[in-house]
Amino acid sequence: MEPMDIVAKSKEDASLPKATMTKIIKEMLPPDVRVARDTQDLLIECCVEFISSESNEVCNREERRTIAPEHVLKALGVLGFGEYIEEVYAAYEQHKMETVQDSIKGAKWSGAAEMTEEQALAEQLLFIYHH
Repeated sequence: MEPMDIVAKSKEDASLPKATMTKIIKEMLPPDVRVARDTQDLLIECCVEFISSESNEVCNREERRTIAPEHVLKALGVLGFGEYIEEVYAAYEQHKMETVQDSIKGAKWSGAAEMTEEQALAEQLLFIYHH
């Protein structure tokens, strides 16, 4: 799978895989209609807000305080985007791996003790679980 282009202003911003969203937008419109890049970005931001709201509802129904990736995937199904769950999950898995790789690279550059990839993944998962 090719690296996904994520639309976000910073790592803290929630967003969606741009390639997936562009595909969805194109599938929803007649073939002769084009959408400007800034319009695509605006649509993606609106989708983030829409999905975030439903993800929060799923989270609340499960009596959780933190929205987890599985809440977002469930929200996609509730909102009628079940056919995209697999692709979104693949992008999420890729993001996790890139985050672990970035953590490993950061540790090497900062002079910290080197970790194995498994140790870095375990540490990252603990961090995600506790936040």
